[in-house]
Order: sequence, then structure tokens, then C-alpha cells
Amino acid sequence: MSWIVSHDVNGILELGRGERVEKVVDIYESADAVRGHDPNTEMEDFTNRNISTQHTGGDTAWSRCSRLTAVCLVLLCVLLLTVITVMWVKFTAERDQLQTSNYNLTIERDQLQSRYNKLITERESVQRDRDRLHLRLSELDKVTEQGWMYFNSSFYYISTEKKTWSESRQDCRKRGADLVIINSREEQYLVSMMRGDRKAWIGLTDTDKGNNQDWKWVDGTALVNKYWRAGEPNGLNEHCVITDHGSDSVQNWADYQCTHSFFWICEKSIFR
Repeated sequence: MSWIVSHDVNGILELGRGERVEKVVDIYESADAVRGHDPNTEMEDFTNRNISTQHTGGDTAWSRCSRLTAVCLVLLCVLLLTVITVMWVKFTAERDQLQTSNYNLTIERDQLQSRYNKLITERESVQRDRDRLHLRLSELDKVTEQGWMYFNSSFYYISTEKKTWSESRQDCRKRGADLVIINSREEQYLVSMMRGDRKAWIGLTDTDKGNNQDWKWVDGTALVNKYWRAGEPNGLNEHCVITDHGSDSVQNWADYQCTHSFFWICEKSIFR
């Protein structure tokens, strides 16, 4: 600052008097301005302004950061709620689907169980039928060996001895049969061929035991197809019937007293 004053004084010497006065005034004003200037005060003011500016700017940045954080939290909550809602809807749909599938599977299981039970029942029925068939086959072999003759689903046996009508029927029952019931001309012809020239009892009696002659078979059915020999039946006390050895192989029945002894013919069906 001394250098400036000295320099200006030297300059005053070179100027005119009027100019020197103005220049001196300027110099002194400049000197006063320089003397009144305090660098420490300016630095303190600058620091305070800078701190105030920084503080104001910090408050604004913090407010913006807080608002941004709040917005992010809200968006995150909305996102989480959305995800939870979607997952719940998906879970509910899958649960309902699983329940429907479980219901359908239960129905199918019950149907399969019912079919299985039905198959078991059918299998048992088939086994019973098979066992019955085996039994029938065994019986066939047995009765064939015993001299029975097969015709139209039935077996026929003619005795080798003579008995009364009642005794003859008892013998047939012991054999699992009964006295023969003749329902057709073919069957009558077969019976005639079996007996040959022998007289044999058949399963026909007069249940009325009087003059009305109510003829019935041993199974209780009424007489329909009749194969009487000419002039038969003709005895008041003759209530049982034989197939005779007449010349006619079909029309050869005759009534006799039940206490007479004759051969007899038994019949049993394989379906009994």
C-alpha cells in the first residue's frame, strides 16, 4: 500500500496543479477505503453466508430424500399387496382344482371298487357254477357206471328186481330220483325200449282213490299226454300205472293195484 502512495505522489509531480489537487483527493479517498477494509470481517461474512447456504440446501435435500423414501415404501407395500393377492388367487384356484380332482378321483375309486366287487361276485358265481358242473360230471360218470341211460337232459334207470309201487318209489328216491314222468311221445317210446318185455311201474297214480280217476304224476302235475292201452284204465281198485309189454310200443299203459310187484323205472334230471 505504501508503494501505491509513493507511486501516486511521483505522478502528482508530473501533473498540473489543478490535476494535482484532484489526484490527491482521489489518492486519499483510495487510502481511506483501503484503511477501512477488514479482511477478517469479509472472510467471516463469507463463511457465515456459505454455511447458511449449505444448511438451507441440506434441509431441502433431506426433505426430498424423506419424500422419496416414503414413496418407495408405499410403492413397495402396494407391490407386496399385489403379489400376495395374486398368490392368494392362484392358491385358491389350485386348491379348488385339487378339491375337484380329489372328488372326481373319489368317484372313480368308488366306481372301480364297485366294479371290483361285482367282478369278485361274478368270479365266485362262476366258481360255484364250475363246482356244480364238476359235481354233475362226477355224477354223470357215477350214474353211467350204475346203468343209467341219458336222454334229453335226464337219466333213466330200470330195476333188476320187482317191488310194489310204493317200494319202487322209495328205491328211486334213495337214488336221488323218482318214478319216471312221461311228458312226450319220444319219452314214452324210450321207456318202452328200456323195459323190453317187462312190466314196469311209472310215476302215475289215481289220487282220488275212487271212481273219478284223478290221475296225477308224482310231482303233482296233472296228466296231459295219455298213452293208455285200449280199454284202459278199467279197474275200480287199480290206482297205479305200469307200462305194459303189449305190441304197441307207445299206447301201452295199464292201471293195476298198487300192491302188485313189478319192475320200475326211475328218472332224475341233471338240473335238479
